[in-house]
Amino acid sequence: MSIASNIKKIRAEKGYSLERVARLADVSLSTVVKIEDGTNQNPTINSLSKIATALEVKVDDLLKK
Repeated sequence: MSIASNIKKIRAEKGYSLERVARLADVSLSTVVKIEDGTNQNPTINSLSKIATALEVKVDDLLKK
């Protein structure tokens, strides 16, 4: 699995919208959308860390294959 699919799966399990993740992570909505749809396949560790915190998981959980 890719970072994009991991984020999408975890987000869906929690019932979070893209907007909610962006707000909780304090990143732009476009950043979350681009990471989740695979447009940005190389997000910064800072962005991933913020998204992981928003989703209440570890960065490792986003990186698992």
